[in-house]
Amino acid sequence: MNVLFLCSRNRLRSPTAQHVFAGVQGWEVDSAGLSPDAEHLVSSDQLDWADLILVMEPVHRRRLQQRFRPLLKGKKVGVLAIQDDYEYMQPELVELLWSRVERYLPK
Repeated sequence: MNVLFLCSRNRLRSPTAQHVFAGVQGWEVDSAGLSPDAEHLVSSDQLDWADLILVMEPVHRRRLQQRFRPLLKGKKVGVLAIQDDYEYMQPELVELLWSRVERYLPK
């Protein structure tokens, strides 16, 4: 399964998620941002590639749908509800990611 993690600027939350879940068997992971000043701005190629898109906040889902609605047909988009309150690889963020992503992990 190809999993794409999205946040605003692709500097803290989504890169942390990409790093943490890179070792999950059966998952290929990538990350990007939705803001114009993102380190790596989400592309249509990434959206085509993704089977599952996990965004950090409801606003990210809205932005994604506004900009890319046609590319999201048949795609599962989940909201992890993780605010931008953490540093890259902060232990609390890693723990929160595991608890929120757990339901999407392969059984």
